Amino acid sequence: MAAADADAAEVERLYELGERLSSAKDKSQHAADYEAIISSVKGQSVKAKQLAAQLIPRFFRSFPALAARAMEAMFDLVDMEELATRIQAIRGFPLLAKDAEFVSKIADILGQLLASEENVERDAVHKALMSLIRQDVKSSLQPLFKHVESGSEIREKVICFLKDKVFPVKAELLKPQAEMERYITDLIKKSVLDVTGLEFKLFMDFLRSLSIFGDSAPRESFQELIEIIQAQADLDAQFNVSDIDHIERWTSCMYMALPIFMRGGSSSKFLNYFVKQIVPVFDKIPEEKKLDLLKTVAASSPYSTAQDARQLLPSVVQLLKKYMPGKKVDDINHNYVECLLYTFHHLAHKTPNTTNSLCGYKIVTGQPSDRLGEDFSEHHKDFTERLTGTEETVRAASKRLTQGMADFNKAISSAKTEEEKTKIKSDQHKSTMTMRAYNNILAMAQPLRAKSPLFIGDKKITLSWMEQPKKPAATTAGGKRPQPATNGNTPASKKGRGEGAARNQLVNRAFEGLSRGGRGSGRGRGRGGRGRGWGYR
Repeated sequence: MAAADADAAEVERLYELGERLSSAKDKSQHAADYEAIISSVKGQSVKAKQLAAQLIPRFFRSFPALAARAMEAMFDLVDMEELATRIQAIRGFPLLAKDAEFVSKIADILGQLLASEENVERDAVHKALMSLIRQDVKSSLQPLFKHVESGSEIREKVICFLKDKVFPVKAELLKPQAEMERYITDLIKKSVLDVTGLEFKLFMDFLRSLSIFGDSAPRESFQELIEIIQAQADLDAQFNVSDIDHIERWTSCMYMALPIFMRGGSSSKFLNYFVKQIVPVFDKIPEEKKLDLLKTVAASSPYSTAQDARQLLPSVVQLLKKYMPGKKVDDINHNYVECLLYTFHHLAHKTPNTTNSLCGYKIVTGQPSDRLGEDFSEHHKDFTERLTGTEETVRAASKRLTQGMADFNKAISSAKTEEEKTKIKSDQHKSTMTMRAYNNILAMAQPLRAKSPLFIGDKKITLSWMEQPKKPAATTAGGKRPQPATNGNTPASKKGRGEGAARNQLVNRAFEGLSRGGRGSGRGRGRGGRGRGWGYR
């Protein structure tokens, strides 16, 4: 009973102190009252502590000399066992945002509290943090990103908070726009030195949504994004063919960079790495990873420079000769050949005379690199024989596949279970994709058999694994002709849905399954030793 009386007396005393401070015209004359409220945090009364958690923030700005003590008292309150006390203190923190130093300390503490297992407490933390961020974006975000950068135990909670609460309201928070977008970009660049694949994609998607990296941004901005991706891909590291995590990171980063290549970012460093580090050991790379590598190079080839094309073409021809037979065979690796022929066409279109010495063509540009005085007829004979052998093999395989595809609909109709239907439909889709690859190979091989070949450098060919362009709609009754389909893209003056869909398909393909890799599934990268894996495993 005595304890209850003491508890009630303490609460009553705090109410009186609070009322006196509220009614005082010059609160600075009542510092002793505010000190008494602060000191009550050390007492035994739980209710008094909850009341103190309300009163300390309410009068905080009136007593700057006591600010440090008041802040420490609030930090003590969020360490209390009683949930109600902690929540009351959390709700009061935004009122303590007096200057940048205090804001950073509070944001740091609230960031740590994101790990709370209590939903109501976590919700209070979210609201307090957002209130704090709206008051001082820079001082609030810096300690949060520090948790991500340093790899603290709550880094994943912080990343989730940024993704769910901060990034969606960037237009409201990042003002003035250019200055604040630059500020958060610099924070992110420090934070992505050691992240998982999905985390990196999250941050890169956010950066690409900023106006400083928008369509009207200078080319230097796109190159900055490319450099961030290059750092993540470990392009300065020696390629280790047994390091699956590095292969997957390179592939994923290359896919992610594609939209930026399309907008003028340079793919030179990626392609140079492919030529010097990957091609020499291509045979040793696991089969399931080879195709991913070839797809990334094929998808990026339309956006390479002529200089990059000259550097890459010898490696592409080398690989083509490996996978294109010199005579008709039962079958070929159609996926590899499709990617390589597509890459060859786009690179050769940018630097046609480079193919003279590689394939024995006679292309005249008037440059010394034409090398027309040299005899490369054996190269031409070998290359055309391989093209012919490939075409004959693909035609025969295509004929067999066509005969088999006619039975799919009948098989689906007669299937007795949904599981059987699903498997048949999967086989049908696989056959359709294979047929697309066969058709592409035939369309790309035929123009190359002449001594003055035609290199396809436009969007006439859609790779089999990319979204296919929609067929033109029928002519309307009024006689208007429909817009032509161009490789899934609308004319250059408009951004077509097909272009965006194909681009998203590439990036999503690169990251499917990354969540199964997770932190620690890959090698250590020398950036804190956490070794967050990237892979599809």
